Amino acid sequence: MKVMILAAGRGERMGQLTAHCPKPLLKIDERPLIEHHIRRLVAAGCQEIVINLCYLGKQIETYLGDGKAFGVSIQYSWEEQCLETGGGIQQALTLLGEEPFMVLNGDVWTDYPLQKLLSYDLSSNQLAHLILVDNPTHNTMGDFNVDSASSLVTELGPSVSGYTFAGISVLSPKLFAEKQNGCYPLAPLLRNVMVESKVSGEHYGGVWVDVGTPERFASLNEGVVTASNEGKY
Repeated sequence: MKVMILAAGRGERMGQLTAHCPKPLLKIDERPLIEHHIRRLVAAGCQEIVINLCYLGKQIETYLGDGKAFGVSIQYSWEEQCLETGGGIQQALTLLGEEPFMVLNGDVWTDYPLQKLLSYDLSSNQLAHLILVDNPTHNTMGDFNVDSASSLVTELGPSVSGYTFAGISVLSPKLFAEKQNGCYPLAPLLRNVMVESKVSGEHYGGVWVDVGTPERFASLNEGVVTASNEGKY
C-alpha cells in the first residue's frame, strides 16, 4: 500500500520555529519529525511514499531525496499554494494510483502500529478508515464518534463528546470521485459519506500528540511526553 505524508503546511502556530524551517524538519529526539515517520513506515513494510510540499518544501525534498537512503521510494506532489488536506490529496492522486492508500499527517507523533493500516483492506462499501484517539485538551469535544459494535464513524451529536481524528487513515481514491477545485479540507468530504455508512474507524489509546504548538514540541523533546520510537526501526 502506498502512503501519503501531508507536509505542505506553514505551521502558523509554531511561530518563529517555522519561520525558516518547515515543520516536518523540526527535530524530535535529534531527528526531523518526518524522518521518524519514514523510518517507522519502512520498518512496517512500506515501499512507496508520496509527500505533498509547498511551504519551504525544497528543504524537505533536499533532505529526503528520492528516499533510497531510507530504503523507500519517495515521490513529491508540489503545490503552488497550499491546498489543505483534501485538495492536497486530490492533487496527488495521479501518484497514489487507483488502490486505497494510507494518509499520515506530517505533524503528529504517535506509536500507533502502522503495519496494521498498511495491510488494512477496505470493504467494497468503505471509502475511508480512520484512527481516532482520546481528546486532547485543545479539542475537548472531539471530531467524530465511532460505534464499538459496527466500527462505523459518525458525526458528533449535540453536546456529545466523541474522539479526535488522529490524522491517520486509509482512504479510497473513490472518496475524491466528485472532484473539487483548489484548496479544501478533508473533514467535510468524510462527513458527506459518513451519512451513507461508508466510513469506519477504530479508537487507539496509545501515544498520540499533535505537534502543533511550540509548547507541545518542547514537551516532546524534554521528555514530558514519552513517545520515543528508538528500537522500533
